[in-house]
Amino acid sequence: MYQRHLKLPKNNSFFLFGPRGSGKSTLLQKEFSLSNPLWIDLLDPEQESEFQMHPGRLLERWQAADPRPEWVVIDEVQKAPRLLDVVHQAIERHSIRFALTGSSARKLKRGGANLLAGRAFVLHLHPLSSFELGSDFSLIEALQWGTLPKAAALREPDDRKRFLRAYVQTYLREEIQIEQAVRKIEPFRKFLEVAAQSNGEILNYSRLGREAGVEAKSVERYFQILTDTLLGFFLEAYHPSVRKRQLSKPKFYFFDPGACRAASNALELPLIPRTYAYGKAFEHYVILECIRLNDALERDFRFSYLRTKDDAEVDLIIERPGKSVLLIEIKSSDNVDPTGLRNLRDFGRAIRGSERIVLCQERSPREVEGTSILPWQMGLRRIFDLKE
Repeated sequence: MYQRHLKLPKNNSFFLFGPRGSGKSTLLQKEFSLSNPLWIDLLDPEQESEFQMHPGRLLERWQAADPRPEWVVIDEVQKAPRLLDVVHQAIERHSIRFALTGSSARKLKRGGANLLAGRAFVLHLHPLSSFELGSDFSLIEALQWGTLPKAAALREPDDRKRFLRAYVQTYLREEIQIEQAVRKIEPFRKFLEVAAQSNGEILNYSRLGREAGVEAKSVERYFQILTDTLLGFFLEAYHPSVRKRQLSKPKFYFFDPGACRAASNALELPLIPRTYAYGKAFEHYVILECIRLNDALERDFRFSYLRTKDDAEVDLIIERPGKSVLLIEIKSSDNVDPTGLRNLRDFGRAIRGSERIVLCQERSPREVEGTSILPWQMGLRRIFDLKE
Protein backbone atom coordinates (compact mmCIF):
# COMPACT_ATOMS: atom_id res chain seq x y z
CA MET A 1 0.00 0.00 0.00
CA TYR A 2 1.38 3.38 -0.99
CA GLN A 3 1.74 6.28 1.43
CA ARG A 4 -0.55 9.09 0.29
CA HIS A 5 0.37 12.76 0.70
CA LEU A 6 -3.13 13.72 1.84
CA LYS A 7 -3.48 13.86 5.62
CA LEU A 8 -6.99 13.23 6.91
CA PRO A 9 -8.45 15.23 9.82
CA LYS A 10 -8.33 13.52 13.21
CA ASN A 11 -11.00 15.52 15.02
CA ASN A 12 -13.37 16.94 12.42
CA SER A 13 -15.87 15.54 9.94
CA PHE A 14 -14.85 15.66 6.29
CA PHE A 15 -15.89 14.97 2.72
CA LEU A 16 -13.35 13.07 0.62
CA PHE A 17 -14.11 13.53 -3.07
CA GLY A 18 -12.22 11.71 -5.80
CA PRO A 19 -12.75 9.84 -9.06
CA ARG A 20 -13.85 6.22 -9.02
CA GLY A 21 -10.99 3.93 -8.13
CA SER A 22 -8.66 6.66 -6.84
CA GLY A 23 -8.21 4.89 -3.49
CA LYS A 24 -10.70 6.66 -1.21
CA SER A 25 -11.99 3.52 0.53
CA THR A 26 -8.48 2.10 0.85
CA LEU A 27 -7.23 5.30 2.47
CA LEU A 28 -10.11 5.32 4.97
CA GLN A 29 -9.64 1.63 5.79
CA LYS A 30 -6.02 2.37 6.60
CA GLU A 31 -6.93 5.49 8.59
CA PHE A 32 -9.50 3.67 10.72
CA SER A 33 -7.72 0.30 10.95
CA LEU A 34 -7.17 0.69 14.70
CA SER A 35 -10.67 1.96 15.50
CA ASN A 36 -14.09 0.54 14.84
CA PRO A 37 -16.23 3.07 12.97
CA LEU A 38 -19.77 2.45 11.84
CA TRP A 39 -19.24 1.80 8.13
CA ILE A 40 -22.03 2.44 5.62
CA ASP A 41 -21.14 1.20 2.12
CA LEU A 42 -23.58 2.64 -0.41
CA LEU A 43 -21.95 0.64 -3.20
CA ASP A 44 -23.85 -2.27 -1.64
CA PRO A 45 -27.26 -2.18 -3.42
CA GLU A 46 -29.11 -3.29 -0.27
CA GLN A 47 -27.60 -0.53 1.86
CA GLU A 48 -28.12 2.01 -0.91
CA SER A 49 -31.80 1.11 -1.15
CA GLU A 50 -32.28 1.07 2.63
CA PHE A 51 -30.78 4.50 3.25
CA GLN A 52 -32.43 6.08 0.23
CA MET A 53 -35.82 5.05 1.64
CA HIS A 54 -35.04 5.38 5.35
CA PRO A 55 -32.20 7.87 5.96
CA GLY A 56 -33.14 8.10 9.64
CA ARG A 57 -31.89 4.56 10.17
CA LEU A 58 -28.35 5.91 10.14
CA LEU A 59 -28.80 7.37 13.62
CA GLU A 60 -30.66 4.24 14.76
CA ARG A 61 -27.67 2.12 13.69
CA TRP A 62 -25.30 4.37 15.60
CA GLN A 63 -27.48 4.35 18.75
CA ALA A 64 -27.70 0.55 18.65
CA ALA A 65 -23.92 0.08 18.50
CA ASP A 66 -22.15 -0.89 21.71
CA PRO A 67 -19.98 0.98 22.30
CA ARG A 68 -21.18 3.86 20.18
CA PRO A 69 -18.43 4.67 17.67
CA GLU A 70 -16.77 8.08 17.51
CA TRP A 71 -16.67 7.95 13.71
CA VAL A 72 -19.16 7.02 11.01
CA VAL A 73 -17.90 6.34 7.48
CA ILE A 74 -20.34 6.70 4.58
CA ASP A 75 -18.84 5.48 1.31
CA GLU A 76 -20.22 7.08 -1.90
CA VAL A 77 -22.62 9.39 -0.08
CA GLN A 78 -23.98 10.83 -3.35
CA LYS A 79 -25.98 7.62 -3.78
CA ALA A 80 -28.25 8.64 -0.87
CA PRO A 81 -28.11 12.45 -0.64
CA ARG A 82 -30.90 12.65 1.96
CA LEU A 83 -28.51 11.08 4.45
CA LEU A 84 -26.74 14.42 4.69
CA ASP A 85 -29.67 15.96 6.58
CA VAL A 86 -29.31 13.20 9.16
CA VAL A 87 -25.54 13.69 9.23
CA HIS A 88 -26.06 17.40 9.90
CA GLN A 89 -28.32 16.65 12.87
CA ALA A 90 -25.95 13.99 14.21
CA ILE A 91 -23.00 16.38 14.17
CA GLU A 92 -25.01 19.10 15.92
CA ARG A 93 -26.79 16.97 18.53
CA HIS A 94 -24.42 14.08 19.20
CA SER A 95 -20.99 15.41 18.14
CA ILE A 96 -20.49 12.39 15.89
CA ARG A 97 -17.65 12.70 13.40
CA PHE A 98 -18.23 11.62 9.81
CA ALA A 99 -15.96 10.61 6.96
CA LEU A 100 -17.99 10.96 3.75
CA THR A 101 -16.63 9.84 0.40
CA GLY A 102 -18.00 10.71 -3.03
CA SER A 103 -17.03 10.10 -6.65
CA SER A 104 -19.61 12.50 -8.08
CA ALA A 105 -20.76 15.94 -7.07
CA ARG A 106 -23.47 15.90 -9.74
CA LYS A 107 -26.19 14.15 -7.77
CA LEU A 108 -25.49 16.24 -4.68
CA LYS A 109 -25.66 19.49 -6.67
CA ARG A 110 -28.73 18.42 -8.63
CA GLY A 111 -30.65 17.49 -5.49
CA GLY A 112 -29.62 20.59 -3.58
CA ALA A 113 -28.07 18.32 -0.97
CA ASN A 114 -27.12 19.62 2.44
CA LEU A 115 -23.33 20.04 2.29
CA LEU A 116 -23.16 20.68 6.04
CA ALA A 117 -22.45 24.42 5.84
CA GLY A 118 -18.76 24.19 6.67
CA ARG A 119 -19.17 21.61 9.44
CA ALA A 120 -17.18 19.14 7.34
CA PHE A 121 -13.89 19.89 5.64
CA VAL A 122 -13.71 19.20 1.90
CA LEU A 123 -10.72 17.18 0.67
CA HIS A 124 -9.80 15.75 -2.72
CA LEU A 125 -8.01 12.50 -3.55
CA HIS A 126 -6.52 11.83 -6.98
CA PRO A 127 -4.78 8.87 -8.61
CA LEU A 128 -1.28 8.18 -7.33
CA SER A 129 1.36 10.84 -7.89
CA SER A 130 4.88 9.99 -9.04
CA PHE A 131 6.14 10.76 -5.53
CA GLU A 132 3.59 8.45 -3.91
CA LEU A 133 4.58 5.64 -6.29
CA GLY A 134 8.22 6.17 -5.36
CA SER A 135 10.53 3.49 -6.75
CA ASP A 136 7.58 1.87 -8.56
CA PHE A 137 7.11 4.95 -10.73
CA SER A 138 7.80 4.70 -14.46
CA LEU A 139 7.14 7.78 -16.57
CA ILE A 140 6.34 5.90 -19.77
CA GLU A 141 3.93 3.61 -17.89
CA ALA A 142 2.26 6.61 -16.25
CA LEU A 143 1.81 8.28 -19.65
CA GLN A 144 0.45 5.12 -21.26
CA TRP A 145 -1.68 3.60 -18.48
CA GLY A 146 -2.14 6.37 -15.93
CA THR A 147 -1.76 5.93 -12.18
CA LEU A 148 -5.09 4.75 -10.85
CA PRO A 149 -4.09 2.33 -8.05
CA LYS A 150 -5.56 -0.69 -9.85
CA ALA A 151 -3.81 0.17 -13.12
CA ALA A 152 -0.53 0.69 -11.25
CA ALA A 153 -0.88 -2.69 -9.51
CA LEU A 154 -1.42 -4.63 -12.74
CA ARG A 155 1.81 -5.69 -14.42
CA GLU A 156 0.70 -6.96 -17.83
CA PRO A 157 -0.12 -4.36 -20.52
CA ASP A 158 -3.11 -6.41 -21.72
CA ASP A 159 -4.56 -6.45 -18.19
CA ARG A 160 -4.11 -2.70 -17.93
CA LYS A 161 -5.93 -2.22 -21.24
CA ARG A 162 -8.79 -4.43 -20.05
CA PHE A 163 -9.05 -2.52 -16.78
CA LEU A 164 -9.05 0.91 -18.42
CA ARG A 165 -11.62 -0.07 -21.05
CA ALA A 166 -13.83 -1.50 -18.30
CA TYR A 167 -13.32 1.68 -16.27
CA VAL A 168 -14.71 3.87 -19.06
CA GLN A 169 -17.60 1.48 -19.76
CA THR A 170 -18.50 1.36 -16.06
CA TYR A 171 -18.45 5.16 -15.96
CA LEU A 172 -20.80 5.37 -18.96
CA ARG A 173 -23.15 2.78 -17.51
CA GLU A 174 -23.29 3.84 -13.85
CA GLU A 175 -22.69 7.59 -13.95
CA ILE A 176 -24.38 8.44 -17.24
CA GLN A 177 -26.90 5.76 -18.23
CA ILE A 178 -28.27 4.58 -14.87
CA GLU A 179 -28.25 8.10 -13.40
CA GLN A 180 -30.00 9.37 -16.56
CA ALA A 181 -27.50 12.20 -16.89
CA VAL A 182 -28.40 12.43 -20.58
CA ARG A 183 -31.46 11.35 -22.56
CA LYS A 184 -29.50 9.20 -24.99
CA ILE A 185 -26.23 7.46 -24.22
CA GLU A 186 -24.83 7.12 -27.76
CA PRO A 187 -24.34 10.86 -28.46
CA PHE A 188 -22.59 11.18 -25.10
CA ARG A 189 -20.41 8.15 -25.86
CA LYS A 190 -19.28 9.76 -29.12
CA PHE A 191 -18.74 13.08 -27.36
CA LEU A 192 -16.56 11.39 -24.73
CA GLU A 193 -14.25 10.01 -27.42
CA VAL A 194 -14.00 13.39 -29.16
CA ALA A 195 -13.41 15.18 -25.84
CA ALA A 196 -10.61 12.76 -24.93
CA GLN A 197 -8.98 13.23 -28.33
CA SER A 198 -9.10 17.00 -27.70
CA ASN A 199 -7.64 16.72 -24.19
CA GLY A 200 -5.65 19.81 -23.22
CA GLU A 201 -6.92 21.95 -26.08
CA ILE A 202 -8.80 25.25 -25.79
CA LEU A 203 -12.49 24.40 -25.88
CA ASN A 204 -14.41 25.17 -29.04
CA TYR A 205 -17.91 23.86 -28.40
CA SER A 206 -19.06 24.37 -32.00
CA ARG A 207 -16.17 22.39 -33.49
CA LEU A 208 -16.47 19.61 -30.93
CA GLY A 209 -20.22 19.49 -31.52
CA ARG A 210 -19.70 19.01 -35.26
CA GLU A 211 -17.21 16.21 -34.64
CA ALA A 212 -19.48 14.49 -32.12
CA GLY A 213 -22.69 15.11 -34.06
CA VAL A 214 -24.41 17.11 -31.30
CA GLU A 215 -25.30 20.76 -30.71
CA ALA A 216 -22.78 23.12 -29.15
CA LYS A 217 -25.08 23.66 -26.14
CA SER A 218 -25.11 19.90 -25.54
CA VAL A 219 -21.31 19.81 -25.68
CA GLU A 220 -21.11 22.54 -23.05
CA ARG A 221 -23.52 20.62 -20.81
CA TYR A 222 -21.62 17.36 -21.37
CA PHE A 223 -18.36 18.96 -20.23
CA GLN A 224 -20.10 20.11 -17.06
CA ILE A 225 -21.18 16.51 -16.47
CA LEU A 226 -17.54 15.41 -16.85
CA THR A 227 -16.40 17.92 -14.22
CA ASP A 228 -19.27 17.10 -11.85
CA THR A 229 -18.45 13.38 -12.08
CA LEU A 230 -14.76 14.17 -11.49
CA LEU A 231 -13.60 12.80 -14.84
CA GLY A 232 -11.72 16.02 -15.56
CA PHE A 233 -11.33 19.72 -14.88
CA PHE A 234 -11.20 23.08 -16.63
CA LEU A 235 -7.97 25.08 -16.81
CA GLU A 236 -8.88 28.76 -17.08
CA ALA A 237 -7.14 31.33 -19.27
CA TYR A 238 -4.96 33.69 -17.24
CA HIS A 239 -5.89 37.33 -16.83
CA PRO A 240 -5.27 39.66 -13.88
CA SER A 241 -8.98 40.53 -13.98
CA VAL A 242 -11.13 37.69 -12.60
CA ARG A 243 -14.08 38.89 -14.68
CA LYS A 244 -12.12 38.82 -17.95
CA ARG A 245 -10.64 35.45 -17.00
CA GLN A 246 -14.14 34.00 -16.77
CA LEU A 247 -15.02 35.33 -20.22
CA SER A 248 -12.07 33.57 -21.88
CA LYS A 249 -12.23 29.99 -23.16
CA PRO A 250 -10.78 27.33 -20.86
CA LYS A 251 -8.93 24.14 -21.64
CA PHE A 252 -10.19 20.77 -20.40
CA TYR A 253 -8.00 18.00 -18.99
CA PHE A 254 -9.01 14.44 -18.11
CA PHE A 255 -8.09 13.39 -14.58
CA ASP A 256 -5.81 10.51 -15.62
CA PRO A 257 -3.77 9.72 -18.75
CA GLY A 258 -4.87 6.09 -18.85
CA ALA A 259 -8.56 6.91 -18.61
CA CYS A 260 -8.08 9.59 -21.27
CA ARG A 261 -6.36 7.16 -23.66
CA ALA A 262 -9.10 4.58 -23.05
CA ALA A 263 -11.86 7.13 -23.72
CA SER A 264 -10.10 8.27 -26.91
CA ASN A 265 -9.69 4.66 -28.11
CA ALA A 266 -5.91 5.07 -28.17
CA LEU A 267 -4.71 2.29 -25.83
CA GLU A 268 -3.26 0.30 -28.72
CA LEU A 269 -1.18 3.26 -29.92
CA PRO A 270 2.34 3.27 -28.42
CA LEU A 271 3.73 6.50 -27.03
CA ILE A 272 7.10 7.15 -28.65
CA PRO A 273 9.51 9.75 -27.18
CA ARG A 274 10.21 12.83 -29.31
CA THR A 275 6.83 12.65 -31.02
CA TYR A 276 4.01 15.20 -30.78
CA ALA A 277 1.75 12.69 -28.99
CA TYR A 278 4.43 11.96 -26.40
CA GLY A 279 5.04 15.66 -25.77
CA LYS A 280 1.33 16.28 -25.36
CA ALA A 281 1.01 13.34 -22.94
CA PHE A 282 3.99 14.57 -20.90
CA GLU A 283 2.50 18.06 -20.62
CA HIS A 284 -0.82 16.55 -19.52
CA TYR A 285 0.88 14.44 -16.87
CA VAL A 286 2.97 17.26 -15.39
CA ILE A 287 -0.12 19.46 -15.12
CA LEU A 288 -1.94 16.59 -13.38
CA GLU A 289 0.94 16.26 -10.93
CA CYS A 290 0.58 19.95 -10.07
CA ILE A 291 -3.17 19.61 -9.47
CA ARG A 292 -2.68 16.48 -7.36
CA LEU A 293 0.05 17.96 -5.20
CA ASN A 294 -1.90 21.17 -4.71
CA ASP A 295 -4.96 19.30 -3.44
CA ALA A 296 -3.04 16.76 -1.36
CA LEU A 297 -0.87 19.38 0.34
CA GLU A 298 -3.72 21.94 0.47
CA ARG A 299 -1.59 24.73 -0.98
CA ASP A 300 -4.43 26.88 -2.40
CA PHE A 301 -2.50 27.59 -5.60
CA ARG A 302 -4.46 28.80 -8.62
CA PHE A 303 -3.69 27.36 -12.06
CA SER A 304 -4.25 28.78 -15.53
CA TYR A 305 -2.72 28.96 -18.99
CA LEU A 306 -1.95 31.92 -21.25
CA ARG A 307 -2.21 32.21 -25.01
CA THR A 308 -2.12 35.40 -27.08
CA LYS A 309 -3.92 36.12 -30.34
CA ASP A 310 -0.76 35.24 -32.27
CA ASP A 311 -0.58 31.85 -30.49
CA ALA A 312 2.30 32.62 -28.12
CA GLU A 313 1.61 30.45 -25.08
CA VAL A 314 2.62 29.62 -21.52
CA ASP A 315 1.62 26.05 -20.65
CA LEU A 316 0.89 26.68 -16.98
CA ILE A 317 0.71 29.72 -14.72
CA ILE A 318 0.73 29.15 -10.97
CA GLU A 319 -0.45 31.92 -8.66
CA ARG A 320 0.67 31.29 -5.08
CA PRO A 321 -0.68 33.24 -2.09
CA GLY A 322 1.96 35.70 -0.93
CA LYS A 323 4.54 34.54 -3.47
CA SER A 324 5.62 35.32 -7.01
CA VAL A 325 3.65 34.09 -10.01
CA LEU A 326 5.28 31.10 -11.74
CA LEU A 327 5.34 30.87 -15.53
CA ILE A 328 5.83 27.21 -16.44
CA GLU A 329 6.87 25.80 -19.79
CA ILE A 330 6.60 21.99 -20.00
CA LYS A 331 8.90 20.21 -22.44
CA SER A 332 9.42 16.47 -22.83
CA SER A 333 12.91 17.06 -24.23
CA ASP A 334 16.07 15.96 -22.41
CA ASN A 335 17.98 18.79 -24.11
CA VAL A 336 16.02 22.04 -24.08
CA ASP A 337 17.00 24.60 -26.73
CA PRO A 338 17.11 28.04 -25.03
CA THR A 339 16.24 29.77 -28.31
CA GLY A 340 12.76 28.27 -28.00
CA LEU A 341 12.11 30.12 -24.74
CA ARG A 342 11.69 33.60 -26.20
CA ASN A 343 7.93 33.68 -25.55
CA LEU A 344 8.47 32.66 -21.94
CA ARG A 345 10.98 35.50 -21.48
CA ASP A 346 8.59 38.00 -23.07
CA PHE A 347 5.74 36.94 -20.80
CA GLY A 348 8.10 37.14 -17.83
CA ARG A 349 8.78 40.79 -18.60
CA ALA A 350 5.06 41.51 -19.02
CA ILE A 351 4.01 39.89 -15.73
CA ARG A 352 5.92 41.79 -13.08
CA GLY A 353 7.64 39.86 -10.33
CA SER A 354 7.09 36.51 -12.03
CA GLU A 355 9.52 33.58 -12.14
CA ARG A 356 10.16 31.48 -15.25
CA ILE A 357 10.60 27.71 -15.04
CA VAL A 358 10.98 24.99 -17.65
CA LEU A 359 10.00 21.50 -16.42
CA CYS A 360 11.66 18.94 -18.66
CA GLN A 361 13.55 15.64 -18.79
CA GLU A 362 17.06 17.03 -18.50
CA ARG A 363 19.00 15.31 -15.74
CA SER A 364 20.55 18.36 -14.08
CA PRO A 365 19.27 21.87 -13.33
CA ARG A 366 20.62 24.91 -15.13
CA GLU A 367 19.71 28.56 -15.59
CA VAL A 368 19.61 30.48 -18.88
CA GLU A 369 19.00 34.26 -18.84
CA GLY A 370 16.93 34.11 -15.67
CA THR A 371 14.93 31.03 -16.70
CA SER A 372 15.35 27.93 -14.51
CA ILE A 373 15.53 24.73 -16.58
CA LEU A 374 14.79 21.88 -14.17
CA PRO A 375 14.27 18.12 -14.20
CA TRP A 376 10.50 17.97 -13.84
CA GLN A 377 10.35 16.14 -10.50
CA MET A 378 13.01 18.43 -9.02
CA GLY A 379 10.98 21.40 -10.22
CA LEU A 380 7.80 20.06 -8.63
CA ARG A 381 9.61 19.51 -5.35
CA ARG A 382 10.79 23.10 -5.45
CA ILE A 383 7.36 24.53 -6.37
CA PHE A 384 5.49 22.57 -3.70
CA ASP A 385 8.26 22.55 -1.08
CA LEU A 386 8.40 18.76 -1.02
CA LYS A 387 11.15 17.14 1.02
CA GLU A 388 13.21 14.30 -0.41
